[in-house]
Amino acid sequence: MFDKPYKLEIVTPRKVIFSGEVVSFSAPGVNGGFQVLFDHAPLLCTIGIGEVKITTKDNNENRYATSGGFVEVKDNTAIMLAETIETREEIDIQRAENAKTRALKRIKERKPGTDLARAETALQRALNRIRVATKN
Repeated sequence: MFDKPYKLEIVTPRKVIFSGEVVSFSAPGVNGGFQVLFDHAPLLCTIGIGEVKITTKDNNENRYATSGGFVEVKDNTAIMLAETIETREEIDIQRAENAKTRALKRIKERKPGTDLARAETALQRALNRIRVATKN
């Protein structure tokens, strides 16, 4: 069953990131990661910060860093609506390292008026981007 392809679309508010047939799609659900294969049960799920991995019907593997969104699976079609998503090649590691440093500084200093939840989210996004970009 793992080798049967199904349709996947990954879109952002700005563009279509991927549209094609895949045999596997995994994403970071807010309650835990999940994988979609052919004949998956219908699903509507919120996505969190993490890595998205797809395996095409040609057995090519693509990895992406996402900041969240939604996934719908129905009738052997999966659609991911992502807030942001980047391929490994699109990630600027130095920019992500700088974002990590800024977020850690804001968390450590805890200045009045600092939104700690926002700083922690920025840190998680930066760490995810670094992890996806440097993963073998």
